[in-house]
Amino acid sequence: MTTAQALSPSLLYEQDETAWLEAMAELIRLGRLDELDYPNLAEYLADMARRDRREVESRLTVLITPALKWVHQPDRRSGSWKGTIIEQRQELEGLVSRGVLRNHAEAVLANVYRKAVERAAAETGLPAETFPVACPYALDQLLSANLLAE
Repeated sequence: MTTAQALSPSLLYEQDETAWLEAMAELIRLGRLDELDYPNLAEYLADMARRDRREVESRLTVLITPALKWVHQPDRRSGSWKGTIIEQRQELEGLVSRGVLRNHAEAVLANVYRKAVERAAAETGLPAETFPVACPYALDQLLSANLLAE
């Protein structure tokens, strides 16, 4: 018997989350659903959904910030800005390709844009008023490979 098997599911969850996940997956594969740690499983799944939403928001912010700098400081454009834009766009494409996370991205775009403006202003030294008040990008534009096209 392994250590993971000797511990109760809730104690295993507290001590070793990865071992707990493996144990829950094995119980599901075996059809032993009555042994699942439902309270912690529900908490874990809700945490995963929140994490995914936060990741979308973070990646949107990190994408929009250099895009704003790209437009408003063309003389300072760098490969680093371009690389960040491409990386975040590619990662977001996978996350928001469909479903709930796409809807979430569209719903939070205006709030995320305000955060990106604050960051862009801090990083460029430009006043926040330099940037458009409303987000000038639709989600599909941000996900487009043509985002940096002039």
